[in-house]
Amino acid sequence: MTQEHQEWTGPVVVGVDGSEPALRAVRWAAREAAGHGVGLRVVHAIGVPEFFPGGAISPSTELFHLLEQDSENVLRDAESAAAEAAPGIEVSAESTTDPPVIALIEASSSARSIVLGESGRGTFTGVLLGSTTITLAAHAHCPVIAVRGDVDRADAPVVVGVDGSELSEHALGCAFEQAAYRGVRLVAMHAYTDSDAKAVFSETRMAHDWEPLDQAEERVLAERLAGWTERYPDVTVERDLVRSKPRERLLEWSESACLVVVGSRGRGGFSGLLLGSTSQALLHHARCPVLVVRAHPER
Repeated sequence: MTQEHQEWTGPVVVGVDGSEPALRAVRWAAREAAGHGVGLRVVHAIGVPEFFPGGAISPSTELFHLLEQDSENVLRDAESAAAEAAPGIEVSAESTTDPPVIALIEASSSARSIVLGESGRGTFTGVLLGSTTITLAAHAHCPVIAVRGDVDRADAPVVVGVDGSELSEHALGCAFEQAAYRGVRLVAMHAYTDSDAKAVFSETRMAHDWEPLDQAEERVLAERLAGWTERYPDVTVERDLVRSKPRERLLEWSESACLVVVGSRGRGGFSGLLLGSTSQALLHHARCPVLVVRAHPER
């Protein structure tokens, strides 16, 4: 597989709702933006579907004025949190009458990444247990980052799931970049099982006279990493090759990582699904921030 590094340009975008988890996401996003030398764009969506049933009923002028005032306060608090977390960072803030999913998918077309908090109030209530983050991870035009769990593990590794799919190749590129700018080691986790038909009957095993599955998977992981280690020579790489389900192993790693990186969908499961079970499990249960890599819209 040809190794390519997808380039997403533009600011880091963070969705806010005025809750403390959202402000936590703002602080994380501000440091992320500063680390990559880009600006931060704060978005607050007040187009709450329950206020506009069927899109036919508009709120009263008084209610809409209250929503606008609340939005101004939410954005002001977010700007202050960003400035505190990353002094000197360029911050833009905007309110929109669109529902949050629509607003953030649109923003993702010109963003480096979309960042959301673990949960919140109003528009983003129960964000990871509901549909907002899941929908964004399946449809956004850039990586989606869920800020959850412990965000203060500055020296902890970045962990990436590697399964040989095209998206996991892109996830590797993002993970190396993240490890490089954070100055931490990278753990490349590759999980496989004896029931994985694509691994058991792979062309690479056939080409090597049906070498033992463990050796075949170890060699494949080394091949996947080779080009990236040349591109990022200062990143220390640790290989984690296990017979296990990827979601179980990545959830274990999330207890000691600073960031877990995965593709939105791996080589297993049904090709028609936009979001795989592993990425969904991490978005719901990881103990650290999770970065879900989407295919670049131009690919």
